[in-house]
Amino acid sequence: MGDRRRAVPGTDRVLADPDVAAAVERLGHQLVVRTVREVAQRARDGLLEPEDVVAETLAALPRSASGMRPVINATGVLLHTNLGRAPLSRAAREALQVAAGTTDVELDLDTGDRGRRGASAVEALLDAVPGAEDAHLVNNGAAALALAATALAADREIVLARGEMVEIGDGFRIPDLLTSTGARLREVGTTNRVRLDDYRQALGDDTGFALKIHPSNFVISGFTAEVGVAELRELDVPVVADIGSGLLRPDPALPGEPDAATTLADGSDLVIASGDKLLGGPQCGLLLGRADVVQRLRRHPLARALRVDKLTLAALEATVRGPRPPVAEALRRSGLAERAAALAESLAAAGIPAEAVDSGASVGGGGAPGVVLSSAAVALPAGFAKQLRLGDPPVMARVERNRCLLDLFALDPDDDEALRRAVLAAH
Repeated sequence: MGDRRRAVPGTDRVLADPDVAAAVERLGHQLVVRTVREVAQRARDGLLEPEDVVAETLAALPRSASGMRPVINATGVLLHTNLGRAPLSRAAREALQVAAGTTDVELDLDTGDRGRRGASAVEALLDAVPGAEDAHLVNNGAAALALAATALAADREIVLARGEMVEIGDGFRIPDLLTSTGARLREVGTTNRVRLDDYRQALGDDTGFALKIHPSNFVISGFTAEVGVAELRELDVPVVADIGSGLLRPDPALPGEPDAATTLADGSDLVIASGDKLLGGPQCGLLLGRADVVQRLRRHPLARALRVDKLTLAALEATVRGPRPPVAEALRRSGLAERAAALAESLAAAGIPAEAVDSGASVGGGGAPGVVLSSAAVALPAGFAKQLRLGDPPVMARVERNRCLLDLFALDPDDDEALRRAVLAAH
């Protein structure tokens, strides 16, 4: 035991190895030293040969200083909340590289004076949605709704339909958020039916605004009735519409999904949406509408606490101005059945029981509830799901009817080969 302990290289000696030294530059001194010491202790305990300490250290080091790992999304859910929702476009990723350095995020280069923060991102939104007189950004959709409620209805009433008092992911409830701002809720109608007169009878001097919330994660069908923004516009109070999923304009692939341009044209004073869903950008909350309303929100003290950073501003602008992001591409992609057939054939040739099957995908992330999108998948034995999830890179599949389905809807065709190699490695 003593000889083994003396043979284990010291920390400084391991750190002097060129490959380990390069890892220090990439990952930082503290992380690498901790890994070296853990591996060296394994060698002292007799679990590892002393001469293998350097190689084992390199193998144990993460690829980056961040704990996040890239994951292949083969679930068939386009906007998977657990996988970070919308994957960013190449243009947005390049914009992040620029924004990561020193930038003019809040500087007017012509005058040398302080400039309006994120002005170019706001201009991009206004170019994309001409019906909006002004726009403001906060750090997510819930923050946008909280800012609107605080600035427009603190100590006042918000009138909304009972059937739109929704709960979204992780037990988060819209009514709880609204009342936390100091606003009071005035529910109208029933769970399944509401009429304009219900809203009209609830209005009073204490009304801050009428709120329309898109029930983005469920569908009520049957004996139902709702009041749209165009009808709410007849009321003598501001109308705020939370459309949820973030479409700026109508999308023919999702004809039933609300969009900002149409909602503003229908008469909404303020539209709230998320940036990391169907818009295909980074996490943020969009507020678009009348100039006086948006200015009121922007000047509220809470706006400072909810503001976005330069990385979000850059990625959002590149998403809006740049080429179609991956989410939009996926909604228009064809050839899924042919891709699934080719992948299944290749895997079967390697001795893996694989079969190409038809599949139904979904938007996810609170978008297009109940809409089933035509897709294709490769079916494997159910046991593959765990092995793929624990692989490198991890693959998230869907288990359905005792089969592991690799749905290609959310997967870029360029990633098919990576998926094939992952399955082979899991075999």
